[in-house]
Amino acid sequence: MNIKNTLLGLIIAIAACVAAYVYLSSARGGHVPFNPTFRLIETEKFYFNSFVDCNMAEAWIGDTFRIFPGKYGEDPLWGYSNNLKYANGKNADEAFLTKEADFTEPKMPANVAPGKPGLHGAVWFETIYQDTADTSGKTLFAVYHNENYPATLPYDSLSGEGYIDKNWPQGITGPQSPAAVCRIGIMKSTDGGLSWDNRGIFIEDKQPRMILKPHNTSKTFAGGVGDPSAVVSGQYLYLFYGEYGYPGKYEEKTFNPETEWRGQCISIARIALGDLDHPQGKAQRWDGRSFNAAYDGVGAPIDSLRINPAEGGGPASSPTGSFHWGPSVSWNTHLNCWVMLMARAEGPSWAGDKIYISFNPNKALGVGTNSQAWTKPKLLLQKKGYFLWYPSLQPLNTAENIANRNTCLRLGQRARLFVKNIKPEKSDYLSEYIVEFEK
Repeated sequence: MNIKNTLLGLIIAIAACVAAYVYLSSARGGHVPFNPTFRLIETEKFYFNSFVDCNMAEAWIGDTFRIFPGKYGEDPLWGYSNNLKYANGKNADEAFLTKEADFTEPKMPANVAPGKPGLHGAVWFETIYQDTADTSGKTLFAVYHNENYPATLPYDSLSGEGYIDKNWPQGITGPQSPAAVCRIGIMKSTDGGLSWDNRGIFIEDKQPRMILKPHNTSKTFAGGVGDPSAVVSGQYLYLFYGEYGYPGKYEEKTFNPETEWRGQCISIARIALGDLDHPQGKAQRWDGRSFNAAYDGVGAPIDSLRINPAEGGGPASSPTGSFHWGPSVSWNTHLNCWVMLMARAEGPSWAGDKIYISFNPNKALGVGTNSQAWTKPKLLLQKKGYFLWYPSLQPLNTAENIANRNTCLRLGQRARLFVKNIKPEKSDYLSEYIVEFEK
């Protein structure tokens, strides 16, 4: 063998290894600093014309951009709702500008009576996963936020499902209103979202983890998991969600607010894509080391996203507790990283006038601790005098976004920022800014 050729081959191999090492170090925030930047570009106000109380679930069905905002089902606090509807457009802007009267109700599964198996409580679609095995694009899985009360899901001692109406905390509408419990489920459509079938619960917290009177005074949830956003990495659907329950069995005499704080904030669970048709009991939560906690077990939140008590952080059951919630996660093709937006509760009934942003350079969320490697959240937007909820990044009406079929789950250098602005007399879901990212 020629010695020069051998040496040249070794040099090329070493160079390739060094390049790969530098690339991985950069991607994982190692030797090359990972510090993406962003700026807000003010625009004319872009109002959404229908009801929004969640993340915006959406997908491209062929050449049609379809959105699924709103709420559906029974709710003893607010009343029955048929506001979960869909609208179409040739691009995101066109769908978002649809007049309220032009939205269409999909065919949804009916609520069943308490004590019977099936759909209980109200649902909000938060994310759409589009099954890549279906070339028509019509097979969709909706990740939904689900809210129940002891009245709609009474406790069943055999299954452990449901809630006991004893020392139940106050809800958001007044002293006689009960707090809701949130959980997360999966629905499936095979016709592009025109009709849906309930497939079951993704993850939940059960009765022993509910935080009751006298400690729960926040006028939010009695506990549970909710306000999710889900993305695909490898062969799994990764769920980012708010954790509102006690990290273990709640006991009035042994309740510890610091223990509660340590078990709460934004957490992660995952489920194999092949299990979405029958999700009950299949998901696993992050337990602090790996995805090994049960779907209804005690997991561990993302440590970097928790608000330290020295900075005002506190448990969700306290009216003075401060915590991040309502994540919206997307893959950014310009930055080559994950981007997460989140709201920040700083008072009772979800009070908070700030939106934060965090980044994760690891595309493969299932490797090691990659799923936990989120940067400390930075302030993205503040509007004093408002409650700011459900921030999301949406694709612009550009040839690039349309050609790449971008949605809120996949975006480029520029994206439109939407957020729900709430005042006592009015609530709007609108965009006033474009976010521009730089590496």
